[in-house]
Amino acid sequence: MRVTLTGATGFLGQALTARLRDGGHETVILTRAARGRAGHADWDPMSGPADLRGAEAVVHLAGEPVAQRWSTEVKKKIRDSRVVGTRHLVAGIAAADVRPRVLVCASAIGYYGDRGDELLTEQSGPGRGFLPETCVEWEREARAAEALGVRVVCLRIGIVLGQGGGALAQMLPPFRMGAGGRLGDGRQWMSWIHLADAAGLAEWAMLNGAVAGPVNATAPGAVRNSDFTSELARVLRRPAVVPVPTFGLKLLFGEMARVLLESQRVQPKAALDGGYRFRFPELPAALGDLLG
Repeated sequence: MRVTLTGATGFLGQALTARLRDGGHETVILTRAARGRAGHADWDPMSGPADLRGAEAVVHLAGEPVAQRWSTEVKKKIRDSRVVGTRHLVAGIAAADVRPRVLVCASAIGYYGDRGDELLTEQSGPGRGFLPETCVEWEREARAAEALGVRVVCLRIGIVLGQGGGALAQMLPPFRMGAGGRLGDGRQWMSWIHLADAAGLAEWAMLNGAVAGPVNATAPGAVRNSDFTSELARVLRRPAVVPVPTFGLKLLFGEMARVLLESQRVQPKAALDGGYRFRFPELPAALGDLLG
C-alpha cells in the first residue's frame, strides 16, 4: 500500500515509518523541508491543502509538542497545528483525483480530561479544559473526511514508552540518579503504551477495514503513578523516594503541570474487541523490554 505520513520525524512517526517499510509498504513523508529527498514531499500544515496524489492511506501524526511550558502563544500553536493542520490535510483529500481509502489521525487521551478512577472507553464523553476541547476539535476536523467516502480512525494515544525519546527520556535521568519519585500524591492513573504497540495499533487500524472512529492507543494495564514509579525504580534498581510535590510541578511547568497530575484510566476496548493482540499489555514486561 502507498502510505502518506505526516509527523514521520517524531518519536512515534519514526517507529511507524520503519514498521511500514519493513512490511513492504511504500511511504511518502510530508514535511516542511523535503529538499528533493526521495520519498519526501513538501507540505506546511498551516499554509494550505496537502498534495495527496497517489496516496492509498494517510497517517496524520503532526502537531506542536504539548510537553512544554504553556503560554497563550504556545497554546495557540498546539491547537492550530492540530485543528487547522488537519483541516488542510482533509482539504487535500477532497482535492485528490483518487482519494485515499483511509485516514488514521492522531488524537490523545487528553480528550477525556481529569476523570479520577472512572474507567474510560471510546464511548466515554470528553472532559473539560484546553486539551479536551482541542482534541474534540481535532477529531471533528479529521472525521470531516468521512463525508468524502474515507474511513477515518482517530487514535487517542496515551503515554508512549520507548527507547531514545518520549516520556521515558524525561523520566530516566532523575531515576538513574536515585532522585525519582511519584508526582503529587501519585494516585492519578497513567495510561501508557509501549512504542511497538503504538506503531502496531496504527498499522492495524490502517489495514483493518472494520475499524473506524475513535480507538484508544493505550495498553490494557493502566497503573497509578505511584505504581508506575515504583516499577520503574525496581527495573532500574534505584530507589523512588523523592516525590515531586504539586506546587513544584506548577512552578516548573505552569499550567501544563495539570497534564502530569490528571488521572485517566483508559481501556483500549475497540482494539481488544477488534482482535488486536498487544505485545506488551502490562507494565513490568514493557519496562523490562525497554530497560532490562
